[in-house]
Amino acid sequence: MNVMEEVLKQKEYTISMRRMFHRHPELSMKENGTAKRIRAELDKMGIPYETVGETGTIATLKGKKDHPVIGLRCDIDALPITEVKNLEFKSENPGVMHACGHDGHISMLLTAAKVLSEHRDELNCTVKFIFQPAEEQMNGALQILNSGKLGELDTVAGMHIFPYLKTGTISVDPGPRYTSAGFMNIKIIGHSGHGAMPQYSVDPIYVGAKVIDALQSLVSRETNPMDTVVVSICTFHAGTLANIIAETAEMSGTVRTFNPELQKKLPGMIERVIKSTCEAYRASYELDYYTDIPATINDKHCSEIAEESVKKILGEEGVIHYEGTPGGEDFSYFLEKFPGVYAFIGCRNEEKDCCYPLHHERFDLDEEALPNGAAFYVQYLLDAQEKFG
Repeated sequence: MNVMEEVLKQKEYTISMRRMFHRHPELSMKENGTAKRIRAELDKMGIPYETVGETGTIATLKGKKDHPVIGLRCDIDALPITEVKNLEFKSENPGVMHACGHDGHISMLLTAAKVLSEHRDELNCTVKFIFQPAEEQMNGALQILNSGKLGELDTVAGMHIFPYLKTGTISVDPGPRYTSAGFMNIKIIGHSGHGAMPQYSVDPIYVGAKVIDALQSLVSRETNPMDTVVVSICTFHAGTLANIIAETAEMSGTVRTFNPELQKKLPGMIERVIKSTCEAYRASYELDYYTDIPATINDKHCSEIAEESVKKILGEEGVIHYEGTPGGEDFSYFLEKFPGVYAFIGCRNEEKDCCYPLHHERFDLDEEALPNGAAFYVQYLLDAQEKFG
């Protein structure tokens, strides 16, 4: 089949689905309406599915051969952000917005499913369509994998709408795409007292400031400058009044790296710095380090297949190379288990005001990018079934 031609026949469907999901965004693990509509569309296509939890869906389309088994995955949750851009299909759920493009991801995967269901006689494989909840909480992928309903995959493909690349381009580079993503809550415990007599207190705000400063030494003085390492403290809460030294100070932050070995070491390094800094200033601490998901790393062979797929649908000029970025993505769990590829789908168009970053209150995507992503899903599957068959 001519993949792009078949996908473009579905363009009206693709855009209408994206706008419908955009109007009705739902937060992680609460994607009940979203899941219901996804399943209704699969029913229309005659593609059977299994549910995972309340909102996860795994659909299976069998071709002429059982193997290879190829997974195509999208995420379905939205963010707790109030949309300010007055689109005609603006979010109708106050305080919730598809500011990360997952509405587009759903529409692209449904379009791919529609095209493949209409051409199932051309399939020499089994397709698993994975509609994953809770990517923003970074625990939806494990819910899918731990359910036991997915089975073994020969390869898997995922993607993300990417406003940092212009529409008409796709990056499928091998190696790291996203860093690992660890999160931490830190409580500094001091002794409260009067602000005018600090000698009788242990000031957790002062100690917390020292901890924040000391943690940056891990980046600048304890890790290889060639390794990407990010340690960011993003919240700091303490105190009740201008003349009261607080009893505690609470902070939270995130830790990122592309290096899997360094990822394992960083929690211990961080606790050592916090512990020694607190001891130096007579404070104590509590540390909760959690959700340490792995880096998203593309398999070299799968990236080579994917690059040829992009060329087939968009031409040589459609392939763009883009370095990995320090975001987090729980698709990494799929790539730890199965060889696969994660694509960045360019959707930037400044003339349409589609140029804001992900998670921005004015984020919007160029809908001309949606057929490109849907076509990539289909073309990668067709090419992979030959390579893995």
